[in-house]
Amino acid sequence: MSFRTQRRHTTALLSLFATIFAGCLIGCAPYQLGNAALFPQNIRTVHVPIIRNATFREDLGVRLTESLTKEIELRTPYKVTADPLADTVLRCEVIDETKRVLTENDADYVRALDAAIQVRASWSDRQGRLLMKNSIVPTDDLTILFSQDERFVPEAGQSIDMATQKALEDLANRIVSQMEARW
Repeated sequence: MSFRTQRRHTTALLSLFATIFAGCLIGCAPYQLGNAALFPQNIRTVHVPIIRNATFREDLGVRLTESLTKEIELRTPYKVTADPLADTVLRCEVIDETKRVLTENDADYVRALDAAIQVRASWSDRQGRLLMKNSIVPTDDLTILFSQDERFVPEAGQSIDMATQKALEDLANRIVSQMEARW
């Protein structure tokens, strides 16, 4: 094989690889790298009003609002804003908070407990269209119910406040996960 023939084969092979590589990069749809591709693209801002709290623990609404704001800013391409005229509004309400004894010792001292929190959430755009839908169990209710349990052991130095904070952070994570675009 002559030098020219070998050079033409190499040029043709490089052109083929470049075409395939460009096709993989471009594809048939506009792909995005990172977590931005997981969320609806037409949204830039989210308003999260202070979360209503229907329980006797006064601080749960404020603490969940803080956790949700941090989670949205960390995991989504959205900016949380105080402006009620944002692109979307995420409304939540803490509807229940309980503490259950799981195990006791022979002297009836509590060894392990569960802290449980229930939250109702809805995410809508300016026109009032729901953006977060429960596709598993369709209901007439405009909200989705989230519930989170966290176990704690007082003998190990764990407290109800630690368990509650972990439950609130897990709830914020789950709510933000529901904000992802459906496939």
